[in-house]
Amino acid sequence: MAEENTAKDLQDSEVIAETVEQDVVEAEEKFAKSGKKSKKHIEEVKAEEERQARKAENKALEEAGEKPKGAAPVARPKIERRGKKYQEKAKLVEAGKVYTLKEALELAQKTNPSKFDATVEAHVRLGVDPRQADQNIRATVVLPHGNGKTVRVAVFAPLDEAKKAAAAGADIAEDEEFLKRLEKGEIDFDVLISTPAYMPKLGKFARLLGPKGLMPNPKAGTVTTDIEKAVKESKAGKVEYRVDKQAIIHIGLGKTSFDAAKLLENAETFFESLKSHRPASLKGSYVKSIFVTTSQGPSITVENLYN
Repeated sequence: MAEENTAKDLQDSEVIAETVEQDVVEAEEKFAKSGKKSKKHIEEVKAEEERQARKAENKALEEAGEKPKGAAPVARPKIERRGKKYQEKAKLVEAGKVYTLKEALELAQKTNPSKFDATVEAHVRLGVDPRQADQNIRATVVLPHGNGKTVRVAVFAPLDEAKKAAAAGADIAEDEEFLKRLEKGEIDFDVLISTPAYMPKLGKFARLLGPKGLMPNPKAGTVTTDIEKAVKESKAGKVEYRVDKQAIIHIGLGKTSFDAAKLLENAETFFESLKSHRPASLKGSYVKSIFVTTSQGPSITVENLYN
């Protein structure tokens, strides 16, 4: 009896399969191979009708003040994504206003949202092409009142020069012993000064020092025969600035705790230095825009007087 039921079930399944196959063939025969009555064209028309229907529905929702279906979430304004303290300080900066350098620096001190003594920074966009050797600006400037940072100076020079450097205020002043530090990967300094004769010995440490911006360089005044002068300048507030790939210079001018007059003097000294390094081959504007800000504060637009 069970065998008879199984045979009957198989026969019924075959009949159903044949019926489905026949229906599929008949459905395909209704479509033309090409043209407006082809299966592909009919499906495209149907998809377009559905798209237009969704478009009309979303338009009706927009007119009703509702959010369209499938619409991406609207991003909040950048200012609203900031912290409460930042938003409060940002209100002090008038939108669209261009400030004088003095006004901008004073405002930067007032708009510091941080609890710590933040750095007052200048960000200057230049009209140079950093890919051109003569327009790849790199220079140093001695800020009259320093930048507020404690600079650790290391000197790699002959023993007699190293002793003079130590007397001038160098934190590390060594001869061959300094290479042992580098071999161990010890980087406990912010500026490295060397004599020209000792530079070849630092060659094998280029991969260690280079990425950190610590490799001595003549343009930065850190490869010199006057070691004492270089140490004193570094300790007094000598800073290096250079243009990045986007043709922008970033530099710290001091701390928010600085007296406003001292901060202004530092800024003016930097801009005079920058102005003196304008490339002779440059056509058009040298300085395109200037902004002043603190480490975590809002940006302040400064009037451009340095073209």
